[in-house]
Amino acid sequence: MMLPELLERKNMTLYQLSKISGVPYTTVNDIYHGRTSLDKCTAETVYKLSKAVDLSMEALLSPYFQKRISFELYKSNVCHRLKELGDIKFIMETLKNDDINKLFKRKWYPESLYLLAMLDYLSRENKIPLCTKYEPLRSMKLQETLYPTSVLAMAMTCKSAKIKADIRDQSIPEFLRHNIVENEVRNVI
Repeated sequence: MMLPELLERKNMTLYQLSKISGVPYTTVNDIYHGRTSLDKCTAETVYKLSKAVDLSMEALLSPYFQKRISFELYKSNVCHRLKELGDIKFIMETLKNDDINKLFKRKWYPESLYLLAMLDYLSRENKIPLCTKYEPLRSMKLQETLYPTSVLAMAMTCKSAKIKADIRDQSIPEFLRHNIVENEVRNVI
């Protein structure tokens, strides 16, 4: 887990972490706010921080080595997971793991909002009340509309903006709320 989430769980402030670990406050603050990546710090810094939070160096570093995949691949993985688990189990697993907030805290906004849209869509489809935990995120929108790459390629090939407009009109409302164009989440192979 990333440093902000870890400190929250340990009920520890940045100042306390700095004092306990002996790592300068500015360094701890930079890591916390993402200005410095923990995997770029010296072994000594990682060692001191890991001791202060009672984790192995490997456990402390592991979230920083997770690489971001393309958004198209991420969407495909989510849709395949939905197909594999089914609606209810998918909803339960997503809520239990709190994947939406984990992605959001990493500043992976498209992935976080896509997963929230999926959760909201499945809740509507299954007549399940929305989880209120994510209410603050429901009003968030990506700055630019994200279209599937296949739609962008078709629009470019045909030199027609109408293709994008038509697909946007067919988009699932829960996704469109976040400026994500998605009209098919179940028909995956």
